[in-house]
Amino acid sequence: MDGISNKRRMLAGAVVACGGHAFAAPLLAAPGVLLTRPIPSSGERLPVVGLGSWITFNVGDDPAARAHCTEVVRAFFAGGGRLIDSSPMYGSAQAVIGHALAQLKHPPSLFAADKVWIGSGARGPAQIEASRALWGVPRFDLLQVHNLLAWEAHLRTLQGMKAAGRLRYVGITTSEGRRHDELVRIMQTQPLDFIQVSYNVLDREVERRILPLARERKIAVIVNRPFRQGELTQALAGQALPGWAAEIGCSSWAQVLLKFIASHPDVTCAIPATSKPAHALDNMLAARGPLPDTALRRRIVADVERRT
Repeated sequence: MDGISNKRRMLAGAVVACGGHAFAAPLLAAPGVLLTRPIPSSGERLPVVGLGSWITFNVGDDPAARAHCTEVVRAFFAGGGRLIDSSPMYGSAQAVIGHALAQLKHPPSLFAADKVWIGSGARGPAQIEASRALWGVPRFDLLQVHNLLAWEAHLRTLQGMKAAGRLRYVGITTSEGRRHDELVRIMQTQPLDFIQVSYNVLDREVERRILPLARERKIAVIVNRPFRQGELTQALAGQALPGWAAEIGCSSWAQVLLKFIASHPDVTCAIPATSKPAHALDNMLAARGPLPDTALRRRIVADVERRT
């Protein structure tokens, strides 16, 4: 049995605890130990890889499909994952996550991240409560205003919930590089714990303004679309890994792409979505072992640009 299969078997047996080693920012790293970064507003640490649910968990009421998604979530937790992200925008994903969590007896390590996505600020609280009921959690850890929709009203609601002890963290999101100027203004003027933006080896605009501002303002950063919604992994499928991949402990292109993101010191957590339990474990392996340094990051960019 090869090394990757052995690791998967080991990871499937238990949730792995964090250990210690520094890299480029306050980051825990050691061979076989989970890499984590702190949430700047609290110091709480999160694994650098989480789980998204856009498209992949929108499977409706189909029992077999729901059972399959439960296995994805099981594999994610077995690999040491914590942060699961969803939204009312994602069809049945919230209910499917709730079903999985119930089947898994509500793992205590869960970091539940959801969003408010409705044009009326007055209707935000009802939507949030509906989302919480679908997840089956007592409260969310993080709520985010999805794609800046009605953000002023919703941020007031979320900050009120946080002040009342009904929410731990407040954030705001955008995706696919949209409305960055407005996001910057919000980051400069509003008390945020998190932002969520698109970032990957080919889409790097956030490196210019948004990630430095997040560092300055002490805001955690969640990265969506790390694989360009599967476009990057599909383009690289079947291509042999370069020799340098072994230097950072990578046995798949997905791990390379995630380690590129995680190696940026201002990124807190990347949230790839997947419909396959094996891929959930493979993704979590990117949260272990060494990360690329600046020179290797440049080489990864050049290599992926050439191959895609």
